Amino acid sequence: MSSNEKLNKDALLYHEFPKPGKISVVPTKKHATQRDLALAYSPGVAAPCLEIEKNPYNAYKYSSKGNLVAVISNGTAVLGLGDIGALASKPVMEGKGLLFKIFADIDVFDIEVDEKDPEKFIQIVKAIAPTFGGINLEDIKAPEAFEIERRLKAELDIPLMHDDQHGTAIISAAALLNACEILEKKLNDIKIVINGAGAAAISCSQLYKKLGINPNNMIMLDSKGVIRKDRTDLSNEKLEFATSIDVYTLDEAIAGADMFLGLSKADILTPDMLLKMAPNPIVFALANPNPEIDYHLAMETRNDVLLATGRSDFPNQVNNVLGFPYIFRGALDVRASTINEEMKIAAVYALADLAKQSVPEQVNITYGEKHIAFGRDYIIPKPFDTRLIEVVPVAVAKAAIESGVAKEPIQDWEKYREQLAERLGSGSKWIKKLTNQAKENPKRVVFAEADHLDVLKAAQIAYDEGICKPILLGNKDIIKELMQEISFELTKGEVLILDPKNDDQKQRREQFAQDYWTKRQRKGVKLYDAKSLMFERNYFAAMMIIEGEADALISGYTRSYASVIKPMMEVIGRKDGVKRISATNLMLTPKGPLFLSDTAVNIDPNAEELACITKMTAETMSMFGIKPAIALLSYSNFGTSDHQLSDKVSKAVKILHTTHPTLIVDGEIQADFALNKDMMTDHFPFSKLAGKKVNALIFPELSSANIAYKMMKELSDIVSVGPILMGMDGAAHIVQLGARVDEIVNMTTIAVVDAQEREKKLGAVDVPK
Repeated sequence: MSSNEKLNKDALLYHEFPKPGKISVVPTKKHATQRDLALAYSPGVAAPCLEIEKNPYNAYKYSSKGNLVAVISNGTAVLGLGDIGALASKPVMEGKGLLFKIFADIDVFDIEVDEKDPEKFIQIVKAIAPTFGGINLEDIKAPEAFEIERRLKAELDIPLMHDDQHGTAIISAAALLNACEILEKKLNDIKIVINGAGAAAISCSQLYKKLGINPNNMIMLDSKGVIRKDRTDLSNEKLEFATSIDVYTLDEAIAGADMFLGLSKADILTPDMLLKMAPNPIVFALANPNPEIDYHLAMETRNDVLLATGRSDFPNQVNNVLGFPYIFRGALDVRASTINEEMKIAAVYALADLAKQSVPEQVNITYGEKHIAFGRDYIIPKPFDTRLIEVVPVAVAKAAIESGVAKEPIQDWEKYREQLAERLGSGSKWIKKLTNQAKENPKRVVFAEADHLDVLKAAQIAYDEGICKPILLGNKDIIKELMQEISFELTKGEVLILDPKNDDQKQRREQFAQDYWTKRQRKGVKLYDAKSLMFERNYFAAMMIIEGEADALISGYTRSYASVIKPMMEVIGRKDGVKRISATNLMLTPKGPLFLSDTAVNIDPNAEELACITKMTAETMSMFGIKPAIALLSYSNFGTSDHQLSDKVSKAVKILHTTHPTLIVDGEIQADFALNKDMMTDHFPFSKLAGKKVNALIFPELSSANIAYKMMKELSDIVSVGPILMGMDGAAHIVQLGARVDEIVNMTTIAVVDAQEREKKLGAVDVPK
């Protein structure tokens, strides 16, 4: 099976299971009782209906209109697939809806309209427009797209944008501003060649003109060559960029050009053409999946080229997701009647300015970089920069207000920024960030139970995603049979398959046993016992960590937590200075990541142990780039009960306030107060947590923590990553008995990130001062 065939198979499975499609409708109101239903529907629903009849603007008050965007297409220009029809475009439109939700918390209905006639399409969209707060047009072919958007913008009073045109224009314009600044080129002097004359190319060129590019310095080409004024086959949109310059081909036009903008097809810009460009040329090769010139070829051809592509595996990715979620977010939040040029230009400058700011460490970590900084390889923000949600919508909203199209001006901008930050709770986005971090430096991970289908599936996904280099332990025949069953194909030598019980592992077992016995001989272990233990996969896997043959370990799928942690403690042990290990679960909630500790190890920790658990939780959070704000939970609030169960929590807080005075931690506190910032501030303004968003909860004992995380996971459809072992002297992590494939993959990602951080700390220690 080829890589493309496997990708297609995986994509089909992804879209089909566990539920077909990528988006769903979720109720936002209580609906458990007869009274709830009477309010939600008949007879109670009549009241808001009548209020909306009196004043249509009340629809924003009594319905979901204000946060609802329609993603509408007729399927005539879908990705690189062309005119595949409305229904076939549905997975793309659902995907767009997913991006709206995870990046800007905007709800979406995807609507596929089976109509190619522009006038009829316009009338259909107008007829359904009252349902929505905004409309994103998608994958509509040119030139019809220009007229459709122009008419709908003129005839509707809600934000509307054809993202294929304006998204690329906005992001590339921001990149162009910064490229010119870095290379000290003046906008009104540079000569630009635009290869492609579709909707995106026209929109880019129009926006560039508004930013100060001289239209006389722009040469546009379509499939027939340079768009010249003496051609008789030009649309009105192309005529705007027709030239009288005596050039006819790309090879002629590119001579002396300062910039090449490619919105066409792969490999059309040759090395010879690149050599003809002006010094320090700017090349935006945005064809997908393969750019107009290969990145490596371009860099080998000229070392002074500043290059951007549409791909995530090269620097300077021009990605529309930097724009459309945040532009609509800002437009919706002020009830804008349109998305005008002022709002687009505000987004351009906001993106360009953000790239010049100091990059948060978490962005460096996510992309596996030591120090991302404004320059040739960083002219535009990264898609997973969490500052985008607080910067771009604000700029767009301000522009809407200043240009007079905002119906609900924002009064308190600081509060608005806080509200925007609150919208970043999407679990999938955090998983993606962690995955990106792991992929930057994949590690060798031992899967101790690889002869079980779900574990092997997880190893396959982690391998295919580039998260890790798997080492598969178990019965070789079973593993190979299962690999064939799930089409787990690999390059020879990239994945080790080892059976600790086989004769071919005798030498390794002997060495492991000798080293284990040396370590444990004064704790009652005999050499004979050590040799016997090395037949057991968890001891064997743990010894691979100790011997440097692996970087991380995953186990626990087939055995109880207690039985798996025992060999980990005996072989790997605790870090220096750690008295007790503990475990935390990362819960990816709609309101953001929330850590729960201790969920797996310490049954009834005392005050000193609670303080230690809290400290390790804070360190783990910092590893993921999250600033800790930790509440130590109890059934009482700050001394309201005099009982040993609450007293030990209070004592733990006193220890932490003394030993770690800068750590944001407090308690004892009840869970509802801890998680409700307003309640906390109103009732306990003296607390360190007042006005803070708590992102970690420390439970007074194991049973409450374990019950809480499992209830959250099962009842609320919240992603749980963990338990994450803390305090170990190696990256050993144990999944829950019978864990799902996705849970094992997530734990593998955590294990790799853990191993990366350990490597960094070891490197820092080894560096001479």
